Amino acid sequence: MCMACELGDQERLWELVEIISTGAMPPDHTADDLRRLGLPQPGELIREMQADGTVIIRQIAPSQIKSAFACDAPNE
Repeated sequence: MCMACELGDQERLWELVEIISTGAMPPDHTADDLRRLGLPQPGELIREMQADGTVIIRQIAPSQIKSAFACDAPNE
């Protein structure tokens, strides 16, 4: 792959990460698409704004991700 194509691919991935970090699913993408690209799902990244205006995007540790699923059926 040429350098321009590689840089273009990296830029597209970064744009997806920026969208995901806001908690939104990128347009025209599914959860399976993101998994195939090796990207986290919405809700697995957090954005932190620094005092100087720098935005830091961090991935949340899997053990700290709260699942939206909650089973309220009694154990039987």
